Amino acid sequence: MGEPLGEAAQRAARVYGAAADHFGLPALGFWDRFGADTVARLGLTAGNTVLDLCCGAGGSALPAARAVGPEGRVLGIDVAAPLLEQARARAAAENLGHVEFRHGDVTSTVLPAGGFDAVICVFGVFFVPDIAAFIAEMWRLTGPGGVLAITTWGPGLFEPANTVFWDGVRAIEPSLFKAFNPWDEITTPQALRDLYARAGVAGADALAVPAQHELDSPDRFWDVALGTGYRATIDALPADQRELLRDRVLGRLRAQQVTTLQTGVVFGTAVRAGDRA
Repeated sequence: MGEPLGEAAQRAARVYGAAADHFGLPALGFWDRFGADTVARLGLTAGNTVLDLCCGAGGSALPAARAVGPEGRVLGIDVAAPLLEQARARAAAENLGHVEFRHGDVTSTVLPAGGFDAVICVFGVFFVPDIAAFIAEMWRLTGPGGVLAITTWGPGLFEPANTVFWDGVRAIEPSLFKAFNPWDEITTPQALRDLYARAGVAGADALAVPAQHELDSPDRFWDVALGTGYRATIDALPADQRELLRDRVLGRLRAQQVTTLQTGVVFGTAVRAGDRA
């Protein structure tokens, strides 16, 4: 955990460290929603041990901690220190003393093999340079009878606002058009199952679940933009162009009265053979 972060991890740390100032806003409620949905599918019981990689502000680690109770243990790891600070504060507010949050590269945890009843990665697997190798490492950490759960976004994330955003970027600074958009790499159950297979994980299942996210007003999409991976593109623009992009995007969304965003997800799970201790 003390090793220097790789280039991809450093970039994720910058983007989501910056985006942390918007994570707790109502418009960003999907982080907690789908983190809790992932945990609900795992059948966790009191005393289980859980590892949450790319844990962010605790959207899945905190529900896991509630599920396993004080007899269990939850460890969350992320590269974005500001998000970890939020996660620790939230855990303290709920007196969840059995959840720990560590700063580090999720691809090299140096944790012992088979140490967890569940290993979770929600909306994080697509940020690493070698996804199959990362899944293989998560599988190594999954104990007998344990489950490896990976959640990714489905197709058309945040549409129709997504198209409006990228149209605006292309008009203002074409070189930044979809320069950072890794969540589009794995958007179908088959793509996720294929990654499990490439990682040497047999028998994985994946399910696409359509979903929508409601905003109070079209203007709230800018909160979404500043609290997600779009932040990398926004922060790459000079201040005047950021304001121009915001005005163009929100102007179109207001004109179209957009308050509903697509937020379909793909839930993938694989159970390791054997019985839990």
